[in-house]
This record gives sequence, structure tokens and C-alpha cells, in this order.
Amino acid sequence: MKYLYLFIPAIGWGLMPLVIASVKKSTVYNQIVGTVAASFIFGALVMLIMHPAISWSLFLLSALGGALWVVGQVGQYISYARIGVSETMPISTGLQLIGVPLVGVIAFGEWATNQAKVWGFLGILVLIVGVVFTSLTDKGTAEGNKNNQVSTIILLVLTTLGYVASSSIPKALHGSGVSIFFGQTVGMLVAVFVYTLVTGNIKSWTEKATFQSGLAGVLYSVAALAYILSVQANGVNMAFVISQLCVVISTLGGLIFLHEKKTQKGLIFTILGLVLIIAGAVMTTLF
Repeated sequence: MKYLYLFIPAIGWGLMPLVIASVKKSTVYNQIVGTVAASFIFGALVMLIMHPAISWSLFLLSALGGALWVVGQVGQYISYARIGVSETMPISTGLQLIGVPLVGVIAFGEWATNQAKVWGFLGILVLIVGVVFTSLTDKGTAEGNKNNQVSTIILLVLTTLGYVASSSIPKALHGSGVSIFFGQTVGMLVAVFVYTLVTGNIKSWTEKATFQSGLAGVLYSVAALAYILSVQANGVNMAFVISQLCVVISTLGGLIFLHEKKTQKGLIFTILGLVLIIAGAVMTTLF
């Protein structure tokens, strides 16, 4: 069973962008509200079933992590519409794979040995090259519009900081994974409500496209819970590396099922970038 837990996060997080992008006539508000509302319901049900202990400090810090996750997810959803899933996911994933280990080294003293530091920073260098390759495009494709791409990459860099902070906060927490996940979903729900209120999009909570986007929230929740169980059963390093295979599923899925177009040159850059991102992930976590 522990090996099944390894691959569920990659499958769930890999399919999630494809589900969101396939919902017709949906806005970023429909997408984020649907995802978060479904995640909260899932988290609440698991909490009721398992009854784990939870303290106020654990809950509040977890909620903060969930709110920051919304920042990263909104950036991703906006990017899907601008440059497509097949370009957004490698860049976003690569940036997270660079940021999270760096926070671990600076804030939590990870990579304690010299060997770990050498392999870790070499892995980050490989990741950077991989991200650059996946962002290389040429004329003839939708994402080849230079102005559109540059502004979207800047958006991804800034909003991915939310992902990095959200992924790093749980490292400082000691408690049940289910409790942490539930706290995150509460923070996500509050953040999305504020986001839709401030932007004047409260009506998105009741729109059809929002309910259709709920499947993405279910996929996210199942993957997140399976990841927690995988960490407990297989260890952090192996669970983390295998979960990053989601970028392969979402990127290739965008090209095959969403019919996102790339020229032959752009496709070669993307595939080479994916290989480098996965290689860099392995180097920063296993060595």
C-alpha cells in the first residue's frame, strides 16, 4: 500500500491542471473557488472521521500556509489561460523545487554535510537550466508572444513565493498531518473569500463553472492526503521526488489532451527542460 501512496500525489496533482483547463467558460475566480471549496469539504470530512488532535497554534500556522497557497494557485490559474498548462507547469514546478530546498537550508539547517550541499546546489543549477529550457519558445505558438510570456513568467515568479512559503511552514509544525491539512483548507477558504470580495466577484461562488471546477479540488485533496501518508510510509525524500512527476503528466497532458500547440523546436525545449527538472529534483533530495 505504501507504494500506492507514492504515485497518487503525482497523478492527482498532474491531472488537476487538465481538469481546470477543460472547464469551459470558467474564470480564475470560478477555478479557485471551486478548487478551494471542494478541498475544505474534503478536509472537514476527513477531520470528522479521524478526529486527530489539533492545537490553536498548529491550526493558525496551517491556515496561514493555506492562505499563501492560494496566492500561488491563483498565479498558476491565470498562467494557464495566458500561456497554457504545458508551459506553466514546468516553470512553476521548477521554481518551487528551487525555492523549497533553499528555505530548508536557510531556515531549517538541511543539507548539513558538505556532500549534501554540493549535490543540492548542483541540483538547483540543473533546475534553473531546466526552467529556462521550458520557458524557451519560438514564433508560431500562442505562448510565443514575447510580451505575454515575459509578464506571465514574472507573475509566476512572484506568486510561486506563496507556494514556497506554504510548503515550508509545515516543516516547523509538529502534529497530525490530517490536522495540518484541515487547517490549510480553512486558510484557503478565508483567503479565497477575501479575494473574491475585494475583486467584486462574490457571485462566482454560485456559478455553474465553479461547481464544475470542484473536481480539481477533490483531486488536490486526495493527492495532498496521500502525500502526507506517503511521507510517513516512504520518507520525505522519496515521497517528494515521486510527487514531482506531476509536472510530466500535466505538461504532456496539456499537449495531448488540451491540444496546446508547440513547434518542433519548442517541443524539444520543453521535453529537455522536463528531463532536467526531474534530474534536478532527484539531486536536491536524494543525495
